[in-house]
Amino acid sequence: MQLPTLDQVLEQVHVVALPLRVRFRGIDVREVLLLRGPAGWGEFAPFTEYDDAESAWWLAAALESAWWGPPPALRSTVTVNATVPAVPAARVPEVLTAFPGCATAKVKVAERGQSLDEDLARVAAVRARVPQVRVDANGGWTPAEAVTALTALRAQGPLEYAEQPCASVAELVQVRDRLAADAVDVRIAADESIRRAEDPLRVARAGAADLAVLKVPPLGGMRRVLALAHTLRHEYGLPVVISSALDTSVGIGAGLAAAAALPVLDHACGLATGGLFAENVTAPLLPVDGALQVGAVSPDPERLAALAASGDRELWWRQRLSRCYGLLAAGHPAWPPAGSGRATPRPESW
Repeated sequence: MQLPTLDQVLEQVHVVALPLRVRFRGIDVREVLLLRGPAGWGEFAPFTEYDDAESAWWLAAALESAWWGPPPALRSTVTVNATVPAVPAARVPEVLTAFPGCATAKVKVAERGQSLDEDLARVAAVRARVPQVRVDANGGWTPAEAVTALTALRAQGPLEYAEQPCASVAELVQVRDRLAADAVDVRIAADESIRRAEDPLRVARAGAADLAVLKVPPLGGMRRVLALAHTLRHEYGLPVVISSALDTSVGIGAGLAAAAALPVLDHACGLATGGLFAENVTAPLLPVDGALQVGAVSPDPERLAALAASGDRELWWRQRLSRCYGLLAAGHPAWPPAGSGRATPRPESW
């Protein structure tokens, strides 16, 4: 696939600032750059602390969506999970109202400044309302803390899995081994150890996880996610969960397209995060009977205007996009997208 010119990419760009219902990943407002191409809309929204080399993967994903479009779908709906931020237990019922019909909930734990007792109370409040629970620590525990916390959480009730309990692959191996030795039945899922790794397959080769959480933007696009999912399942026996990266409705649409193109979906996907926004660029994408509809997503022009970021923030995002574009044009491995016939894998082991 030919890289569009920078002028073409910047021709239809909108930068929006979306308020969140509750604080998430340490932010109250999510800034996102949306761009439009011949195939539809794309979303460029790497978190502000990411450098340009990492952010270029997100731009490749946005350009794939806008200039190439989604892969062929195998299903029209995707089952999704509720997402519960690190809120006090008393706020859990309020949060869950945004996820009608979801039978699985992912609960954030290991929030800096909070205690294990707060995690246990939050998870218990979710268990009282949702049949299946998974937890996500975002790498916030040491191995010893992870074993202690997961043992306590498992004693409280079943866990579908624990996502990224520790930061490194070696630590994930330690946690898996210790839990197995203690006969604590908790599976480990890897997220950051895949999407922020130079070698996304290292976690599988090391035996550090039982499942893989894949996100379209940081992995360079829908087709790269599908290629990685195929390798993980068929070479390492790891099922995958497609999740979002605090995306707008546009980004969620790309995640749904990737999930819809997978031959097998074993678990609810983490793509219902639109409920975390107080305002979005479309009408809310709420689950119906615990599932989201697959299809093209176009932002509402009135919402784009009402949610537009300030002029200085728009300039900041345009400059960031331009720098990342320069990396793609200079041979960054994120471009062209997988499946175009001349894609450079990330890494060579893909």
